[in-house]
Amino acid sequence: MADMDGTLLDDSKSLGHNFWEIEEKLADKGIIFSVASGRQFYNLIEKFDKIKDRMLFLAENGTYVFYKGKEIHVNPLDKVSAHKFIKIAREIQDTHLILCGKNSAYVESSDSKFLAEARQFYKRIKSVNDLTEVEDDVLKVTVCDFKGAEHNAYHHFKAYENDYKVAVAGKIWLDMTNVSANKGTAIKKIQEELGISFDETMVFGDFLNDTEMMQAGKHSYAMKNAHPEIIKTAAFVTQFDNNNNGVMETISRVCLTV
Repeated sequence: MADMDGTLLDDSKSLGHNFWEIEEKLADKGIIFSVASGRQFYNLIEKFDKIKDRMLFLAENGTYVFYKGKEIHVNPLDKVSAHKFIKIAREIQDTHLILCGKNSAYVESSDSKFLAEARQFYKRIKSVNDLTEVEDDVLKVTVCDFKGAEHNAYHHFKAYENDYKVAVAGKIWLDMTNVSANKGTAIKKIQEELGISFDETMVFGDFLNDTEMMQAGKHSYAMKNAHPEIIKTAAFVTQFDNNNNGVMETISRVCLTV
């Protein structure tokens, strides 16, 4: 189970040169390759289109899991809470909002810089006049903060951490979800559904929204380039960073050299 940005992908958002070859070898051994990302589900299946029928997708930071043609876990956020977060974020200078629904992502900003960022992670995006009027099942509320999510927007939502999951998902991204929604919870649901044990689970991550995921598998790897808190939480650290194919090099060494 690998996070995408800063982990499986290099800084240019590309997969490693040997990804497809190694994934095929894993499939031949009956090992499921999975991605666990804050990205939208529709973005992920486009990225892995040729192997989507055998991959497992954990999208929107653990709120939506899809495998072999069916949803196996959905953890939505109630609309009253979503609307509260929308109203708070609107008051934070230099930030932009994404309401992440099951059917699409929704934005009310027309800022070109923000939209260019959002389109890297969301395949389906609809522009609306008012996010609080959207009719869709809400998975999360995301704030794009060009001043830096960890040191700016996060402090506006910190007081809600006891009742919701407030996760810094990247340098400019902050996610608000149901309190039980995170990558670790979703992985545990997957383990139960598919009969996969803690000892059989390998995970890779780099940022704070990967914290619970590091505790969901025996073979937990922080990327060499990971946030210091993730390095503290993980059992191992990769030899190579995301720009040097750290995930696939580790998988090849640990899983395919027997």
